[in-house]
Amino acid sequence: MAKINLLPWRQAYREEKKREFLVVIGFVLGLSVLGAYLWISSVEASIDNQNSRNRLLDQEIKKLDEQVKEISELKKVRDDLLARIKVIQDLEGTRPVIVRYFDEFAKAVPDGVYVTMVDKKGSAITIEGVAESYNRVASFMRNLDASDWFASPNLTSVTAAPSEGEQASSFKMTVQTSAPADADPAAASTSTGAAK
Repeated sequence: MAKINLLPWRQAYREEKKREFLVVIGFVLGLSVLGAYLWISSVEASIDNQNSRNRLLDQEIKKLDEQVKEISELKKVRDDLLARIKVIQDLEGTRPVIVRYFDEFAKAVPDGVYVTMVDKKGSAITIEGVAESYNRVASFMRNLDASDWFASPNLTSVTAAPSEGEQASSFKMTVQTSAPADADPAAASTSTGAAK
């Protein structure tokens, strides 16, 4: 006898297709979750790697900043030392020159003139003193003007000084210092050494 299937075969077919569909959806969802997890893990690993590199760069930048600060401090110390060396060299170079000024000044003072005060500010020298007569003051000014180490003597005041003598005058003058062009400190020190 022929077998007759009384079960609703369409219903069973639908149920089977539904199960297959759910399995495929589950599989796709699982793959999606796995892919998202792997992608998120990879991004977080990249971020962590970049953060560690940034921290390393920050540390190196701090070290370099400290080195730059130390270098700038060393440059400042070096500039200070160079300035001191220059001052010392200038002082050593001009040390014999003051001897020449005093020597020329002593030669320029004529008999009958007594210097009571000498003050130097920059290149200007102020001289105060007493002379036996006005002619002695004029002679003193001519001697200073004739010297290679002094220039532009200027008499600022002359007053009678009867306590020093009948024709005595107290005077005040200024004169500029000017080293001759051919005079160098070594030559000046040699000539002063020879004068001794």
